[in-house]
Amino acid sequence: MIVFDLICRDGGHKFEGWFGSSGDFDSQKAAGLIDCPSCGCSAVDKAVMAPNVGIKGNQRSSRSSTSIEPSKPPLPVEGERPITKAVAVPAEYQELVAKLAKAQAKMLEQSEWVGNDFSERVRAIHYGEKEAAPIHGTASADDVAELEDEGIDVMPLPLPVMPPEAQN
Repeated sequence: MIVFDLICRDGGHKFEGWFGSSGDFDSQKAAGLIDCPSCGCSAVDKAVMAPNVGIKGNQRSSRSSTSIEPSKPPLPVEGERPITKAVAVPAEYQELVAKLAKAQAKMLEQSEWVGNDFSERVRAIHYGEKEAAPIHGTASADDVAELEDEGIDVMPLPLPVMPPEAQN
């Protein structure tokens, strides 16, 4: 999974989006599937992001210490709030996403993962070279456009899917 900071061009609202890859973002954007949760605008772009990189394990803390104890995070100063980009998600949205995830998982139980062979397999099914069967996999935005030009209906899954070989 990859998390992008996104921004809508109409209202300037910033929000996070989770995608299986950068290509998933591009294909979902091209298909008009990404909307601003604040105003519904579909003109959404990636916002500038600062990477979250931790310090190297061999670097010393700025505090000098001679003990063998692991360094502890500094205590919060009274009145300060932690800095975060996390957005509070209303409970009803969390419930909707959970139901959507459950429905998608149930649907995928009956579907075969074909990975990068998706375009070829769906063509073979469409042209009668293979028996019709529910499949899912990955395809680039260009592959999807070619399939649509051939009259083959495909659609992205609402939530990212982890390939079986990447699962624990």
